[in-house]
Amino acid sequence: MLMQPGEAYRFEIDLWSTSNCFLTGHRIRVDLTSSCFPQFDRNLNTGSEFGTDTQMVVANQTVLHDGDHPSHIVLPVIPEGV
Repeated sequence: MLMQPGEAYRFEIDLWSTSNCFLTGHRIRVDLTSSCFPQFDRNLNTGSEFGTDTQMVVANQTVLHDGDHPSHIVLPVIPEGV
């Protein structure tokens, strides 16, 4: 199913088991994409079965973050020395 422009969709994305050590002064950047190539097959954003298209469609992601759409990221913190 292709998403419709202007519609709001709710996603919960599990990043599986990951671990990063952020030291004082480090910053976190979040990148949104409709693909995870080369880990997974390319998403050409056409709605067709993966691996069958030769033409790509540009995808634009918008994160809504207002009172009606309270977007957030949960970053668990493990205390030092654990």
